[in-house]
Amino acid sequence: VTLRAKASAGRLDGKMREKTLTMDTLNPQVKAVEYAVRGPIVLKAGEIERYLEEGGTKPFSEVIKANIGDAHAMGQQPITFLRQVVALCTFPELMDSPSFPEDAKWRARRILQGCGGHSLGSYSASPGVECIRKDIAAYIEQRDEGVPSDWENIYLTTGASDGIMTILRLLVSGKDSSRTGVMIPIPQYPLYSAAISEMDAVQVNYYLDEDNCWALDINELHRAYQAAKQHCQPRVICIINPGNPTGQVQSKKCIEEVLHFAYEENLFVMSDEVYQDNVYAPDCQFHSFKKVLYEMGPEYFSSVELVSFHSTSKGYTGECGFRGGYMEVINMDPEVKAQLVKLLSVRLCPPLAGQAAMDVIVNPPQPEEHTFKQFHQEKSSVLGALAEKAKLTEQILNSVPGIKCNPVQGSMYAFPRIFIPPKAVEEAKALGMQPDMLYCLRLLEETGICVVPGSGFGQKDRTYHFRMTILPSIEKLNVLLGKVRDFHISFLKEYSGLEWDEI
Repeated sequence: VTLRAKASAGRLDGKMREKTLTMDTLNPQVKAVEYAVRGPIVLKAGEIERYLEEGGTKPFSEVIKANIGDAHAMGQQPITFLRQVVALCTFPELMDSPSFPEDAKWRARRILQGCGGHSLGSYSASPGVECIRKDIAAYIEQRDEGVPSDWENIYLTTGASDGIMTILRLLVSGKDSSRTGVMIPIPQYPLYSAAISEMDAVQVNYYLDEDNCWALDINELHRAYQAAKQHCQPRVICIINPGNPTGQVQSKKCIEEVLHFAYEENLFVMSDEVYQDNVYAPDCQFHSFKKVLYEMGPEYFSSVELVSFHSTSKGYTGECGFRGGYMEVINMDPEVKAQLVKLLSVRLCPPLAGQAAMDVIVNPPQPEEHTFKQFHQEKSSVLGALAEKAKLTEQILNSVPGIKCNPVQGSMYAFPRIFIPPKAVEEAKALGMQPDMLYCLRLLEETGICVVPGSGFGQKDRTYHFRMTILPSIEKLNVLLGKVRDFHISFLKEYSGLEWDEI
């Protein structure tokens, strides 16, 4: 037998070769990572989709994936102007085409002039293309009504997630009781808990107030901080505004209280603002943490360390696949900033197509440009439809006995609280799963609707939720919500015999 034949059989000298990488030798921090948005429920949805494609029969004809904020996958159309600029950057020969407007062409030329070899296929500087960083700084100044923004504090990222992970890597250090504690809202976007697990940091939960439309309570921040100090060193507080999965928009007063708390306790602030364009409630307004910090006065604005994140993936563009984003870094120690640049340089640079897409978002057509009318119509149409769907979702869910949904003030999700009868809770425990996981699996298997259990985002004990996107078309959303209503009533009948007085 040849050496090659023995090796292919996994044997040399009669010994079976063991794999180097096994579950026993795998990095334990990787095993600790959980990401509910693409977790077991989504894998099951994929299995059902394949079964239907192969001719299998179910009580439904399609799986409706309401588990992830992927706008285009849900049927949202791209913003024409953004795609025109990126197309021109990708294939400059289109500059000669009369089908493309001059407004798009001059933007594309300017971006390409900032690229090596005038090509989107080149690497950029690690922090990003300089002219794009300058456009972002100008956008922030305009958004924040004159609050200064230094383009050298702007770093392009591969989606906001990349920036969040990078900043957390800088912050996590120490051992045992001096290990970095990361304060995160509960419910939270699972990126945060996953990153904390991967870096072996300490997760410090502060609970949002569901009874007060998921508001952030300053007393709860103090409670969480003081409790955490017994076993770790809290160094950073993360805020998601507008909220994911909870859909709330923080008030200016609330943001002031958070920033004062961070100032007093010497905490680094990470402000996830990727949904800043997604505000629907007429009595709500997006306030950037940076602007509020500036308005609190120079003592705060010159000292509180703040990083704010934005992305191409949300807003009205929904360009998740471009993986574009940026972060603005305020008051970082200059020597640490040099370390940040070093860390960014290891991954070379974010994708240039994503950088170009980000540039269009911060430098869109202006009222005096020919492309403005179409751009404004498309943007208004997307945001108007989302506002309508936010209201519809809240209204229909609240009409169902045993479901309570706070107003969807912003972002792209509803996070309703669901009553799960004690018998169903007991059954879930016997199966070794969370009660809301049992609920969501049953919902998927009986209706084809894929939503994410609230336990994947965190929730108070003995409360149960699910997260669903409001991204499906209005027709499909009506179908989805109707199926949820019918399923929930059937679920209650099965497990509690419609004992409404328990609800």
